[in-house]
Amino acid sequence: MDHSYRAAMNGGNGARPGRQRPGFAAAYAPVDPDPLPRQAEDAASRIFAFVEDLFFQAKIQETARKLNVKVEFVKSEKDLLDRVKQNGEEAPSLIIFDMNNASAKPLTLIPKLKTKMKKASIIGFLSHVQGDLKQKAHEAGCDMVLPRSAFSQNLPQLLRRHGAPEEEATQ
Repeated sequence: MDHSYRAAMNGGNGARPGRQRPGFAAAYAPVDPDPLPRQAEDAASRIFAFVEDLFFQAKIQETARKLNVKVEFVKSEKDLLDRVKQNGEEAPSLIIFDMNNASAKPLTLIPKLKTKMKKASIIGFLSHVQGDLKQKAHEAGCDMVLPRSAFSQNLPQLLRRHGAPEEEATQ
């Protein structure tokens, strides 16, 4: 049955007037931050991620592409240190950890990175039910530990803040 006539009767949204559930606001899309000015292809990456989950890799890459931010995915401490050396000794601004990435061993690697790279912020994300792992991550030196949903929601702001060149980041 075709109900397209309802759209014409009710202002185009298809809903019946006065029938909204109390306490439920209209859905809105969060506003993404403005992209940064395009960086040179050979510009040093300021953000590194220890993420093996393909879903989150794709999410981070797509968000970074929209914001003109360069993010590099690394698998080990040696890989990270090699990439930092290639960048001309410029310390990373942000290191992202999937706290469930067993191959990176985040709880042992985070304290090492915290002593070597004092300026870098370290953010971890995990499942919302892993309260004990969240506590251990804070004790290991994570500056912020977020549930996966909050990480996904705040990803554009995090990448923009930490991906900006040093001059713009201080303003």
